[in-house]
Amino acid sequence: MASRPWRKAISTINEFDLIRALQRRYRSNGPGVLRGIGDDAAVIASEPRRSHLFTTDLLAEGIHFDLATASFVDLGFRAATANLSDIAAMGGTPEYILVSLAMPQSASKVQVEQMYRGLMTACRPHGVRLIGGDTSASATGWFLNITLVGSAPARDVLLRSGSKPGDTLYVTGTLGDSRAGLQLLQHSPRRSRPSISFRHRRFLVTRHLRPTARIREGCWLARGRWATSAIDISDGLSGDLRHLCEASQVGVDLDLSMLPISPACRAYAHGLKQDPAMVALAGGEDYELLFTVPSRRAARFEQATRAHRIHVTRVGRMLPRGRGLHIIMPSGRRQPLPVVSYEHFRSQR
Repeated sequence: MASRPWRKAISTINEFDLIRALQRRYRSNGPGVLRGIGDDAAVIASEPRRSHLFTTDLLAEGIHFDLATASFVDLGFRAATANLSDIAAMGGTPEYILVSLAMPQSASKVQVEQMYRGLMTACRPHGVRLIGGDTSASATGWFLNITLVGSAPARDVLLRSGSKPGDTLYVTGTLGDSRAGLQLLQHSPRRSRPSISFRHRRFLVTRHLRPTARIREGCWLARGRWATSAIDISDGLSGDLRHLCEASQVGVDLDLSMLPISPACRAYAHGLKQDPAMVALAGGEDYELLFTVPSRRAARFEQATRAHRIHVTRVGRMLPRGRGLHIIMPSGRRQPLPVVSYEHFRSQR
């Protein structure tokens, strides 16, 4: 009998099995709905040549954030960026935000004002306007839910499902920084911590608390029709690459020696005697874009990125689905892509 995730205890639920089950039961593609469950944002036909993009994220205290390691301003900023990044992965322009907030009895007006200040600090550079939301009391901790609305030319929307075997895999920015920054914040004085410079520490912590949504890069990829598929890296490269491959029904060879890793993240990993590539592979909340480009256009694409000062790195190649998902070790050895990314309902952090 087929598994029914909605009848299981939460400790036995696989997050992505649940999403797939909901997608099968409530499949919503149809008139007006160009893309429903299963991508970074839903795509709704709103005008003959333009589509609206809808995304939402729920953040729960103790699961997604710890107020011992982040201020309310940081919390608001990171929450907005998570949603902005979804719109970026679709090649869209963010426009409107709605915020719903549940607060414990200990909450103060100052804390709420600080959270909204962080939200709008992230949104304002993109012209995003706050248009509504809801508030509620909470019996436990803080809960923050954001809905972001954006738009894109109908023909330019990026999906996870367009990659083909032979495409080249790229990523923006650097990987693993946010994970390293979070772990630095979580180290107590009594616990061992890597010996890294103040400059590296500040870089990594800032990358965690104030991540960048790659709106400019996503729009550029979409308008130039460079990318065949795209996803943002929120749960970690290992997991999000799997989502892209599953949606496109392709395999992949990911070259670990090519992963873009900042000097700060390398110093952090070496300080803990860890492999920097594995830190990058597992790291979540970097909010970089992972995308594919047809191999025949790769040379011209890379030339265009240099001309437009878009920082991307070639990290792999897409394969037929039957070839599977693999990483290429620096030694040249090929092995299965490990599952090391974040997943809800499973304690990992």
